[in-house]
Amino acid sequence: MAGTGYDRQLTIFSPEGRLYQVEYALKATKCESLTTVGVCSDEAACIITQKKLPDRLVDPSTVTHLHRISKHVGCCMSGIYADGKVIAQRSQYYASKFQLDYGYEMPVSLVAKKTADFAQMLTQHAYMRPFGVSSMFIGWDEVSGPQLWRSDPAGSVAAFRGCAAGEKEQEAFNNLEKKKITKELTVDQVVCQALDCLQTVTSSEFKATDIEIAIVTKDNKLFHLLSQQEIEHYLVLASEKD
Repeated sequence: MAGTGYDRQLTIFSPEGRLYQVEYALKATKCESLTTVGVCSDEAACIITQKKLPDRLVDPSTVTHLHRISKHVGCCMSGIYADGKVIAQRSQYYASKFQLDYGYEMPVSLVAKKTADFAQMLTQHAYMRPFGVSSMFIGWDEVSGPQLWRSDPAGSVAAFRGCAAGEKEQEAFNNLEKKKITKELTVDQVVCQALDCLQTVTSSEFKATDIEIAIVTKDNKLFHLLSQQEIEHYLVLASEKD
């Protein structure tokens, strides 16, 4: 066994200081053979993820990895699909309770941090298991503008200019590091950079039905899920830039 017995309990450290069950949860985020890419500038934040149906008979409108948390905040869950729905619902609960208690919308940074705190708490109890999901959040912040945050099953959380999750996570990070992801990127450039990265690391030419895109922009601060017509527009735009 990989953990030589130390992976039988979530709360037991190995002699090397590793928590094997948490490491297995991190591997589970790549289990669905999907990749997600996020890019953020001062003008917009964007998440693009692959969309694959588990069965040809499934209604495509009922399957999504993108979730609206509040009017200005949304997220994408990469990993075990059912786990992702639970995490998204937990984030929605945090956001709605915050607005009820304080009278204004929960900032995207706090949504990401609270969700990461919940994930980290699950690594402390032997009778629980970590969720096999990496969460990527975008949203509008009244002070900082568009924001992109990412958390993982271990409870780590940080803000990014560009990040990735899923099967080709490392390849996507490497690709983004080579690009000029700056705060001056326009809305179209943000989407095209993310789209180009995803197509490159997956070696795919996508159709509008193959991906999902969500954006938050400086002009329209609301979390917006792009329609197939809008996705098609960006696919054409990205191909012209090539």
